[in-house]
Amino acid sequence: MGSNPSFFKGNTLPVEMVSWNDCQMFIRKLNSLTGKSFRLPTEAEWEFAARGGNRSRGHKYSGSYSLGEVAWYDGNSSNKTHAVKTRTPNELGIYDMSGNVSEWCSDWYGKYPSSFVSNPKGVSTGSSRVVRGGSWGGYARGCRVASRLSYEPLSEYNHLGLRLAL
Repeated sequence: MGSNPSFFKGNTLPVEMVSWNDCQMFIRKLNSLTGKSFRLPTEAEWEFAARGGNRSRGHKYSGSYSLGEVAWYDGNSSNKTHAVKTRTPNELGIYDMSGNVSEWCSDWYGKYPSSFVSNPKGVSTGSSRVVRGGSWGGYARGCRVASRLSYEPLSEYNHLGLRLAL
């Protein structure tokens, strides 16, 4: 993109300070350069991956019942991001889903359906987008795989980044 918007700079640190709209611009450019179809994951895809997919052991956090094993959060981060992949991965070998930076999802934020739905999609419109995963500045409660937040698409914070799906 020509520059790194992150507050915390480093080649191994997660990118943060990106809005949902910034993520869309990045994805368009990446897809144009690679010929692939990268995108932000849906909220359901994000949670399935964070829980460990079909290999899930039902952990409270992504890969463990002990948050410090799998995440950087307010209890161990020294108020900054850390190099990716420096904590233990979850059952699928995916790192940092419970902490380091929270991550944008493609869905609009809304209420969950009242009945069981397999691979649900979010509501069709809204004013804010779903954000999942804990962050370096977040409390343990916000690092649980079930925790969800929302931000307006123009929001940029030093605890908010992205993860791509393909």
